[in-house]
Amino acid sequence: MENFLFKLSIMLVPGLFAITCHEVSHGYIAWRYGDPTARMLGRLTLNPLKHIDIIGTLMIIFVGIGWAKPVPVVFENLRNPKRDMIWVAAAGPMTNMLLALVSAMLLRGLVAFVNPVISGSTMTMAVEPVEWMLAFSVYINLLLAIFNLIPLPPLDGGRVLTGLLPYRQAAALARIEPYGMVIIIVLVFFTNIFSYVILPFLNIAINLLAGPQSYLVMEVTQRLMMR
Repeated sequence: MENFLFKLSIMLVPGLFAITCHEVSHGYIAWRYGDPTARMLGRLTLNPLKHIDIIGTLMIIFVGIGWAKPVPVVFENLRNPKRDMIWVAAAGPMTNMLLALVSAMLLRGLVAFVNPVISGSTMTMAVEPVEWMLAFSVYINLLLAIFNLIPLPPLDGGRVLTGLLPYRQAAALARIEPYGMVIIIVLVFFTNIFSYVILPFLNIAINLLAGPQSYLVMEVTQRLMMR
């Protein structure tokens, strides 16, 4: 129980912030391009209670990746639905990449400048959990960005690809969407797509952003993922 509460305290805030910002960015860009649906429903807020999906939140803690309630977007309301869909879909992964970058820079700063100053002091106990939260924030935001860029609807990458393809090919890809989540679940849980496709990109991105602290991101994530 104590280990679960510790994991919860480290993972919950960065995890909820990551998925909340992801969904809000979809709704905000949709509003800017002509669809006010998310704004009218009060979903353009960083209040996580407006976005929480219980199963998706628990998945963050037990599996390391989760989701929020999707922000509703009526693509027909967009000024140029086919083109604008690209920007609406891409907004989520781009937001997660930005959050990962900010988290990585803060983590580097804490380790490089703060740790030597407080080394051996009681403040170390206060700073270490912040470093763990930032390390997990780098991981979860990059994982969400990379996972959502898989070119299969209803993931964001599938919708970006639908917007880029010619109409005939785009229509064929869009027909997959009702079965997309089933295909994704099968790929994630019954194949090696995570180890052979997602993980290599994730490791490259972590090394690129966290630099000398990439080892800390992986170490923290492995400890949090331990049962």
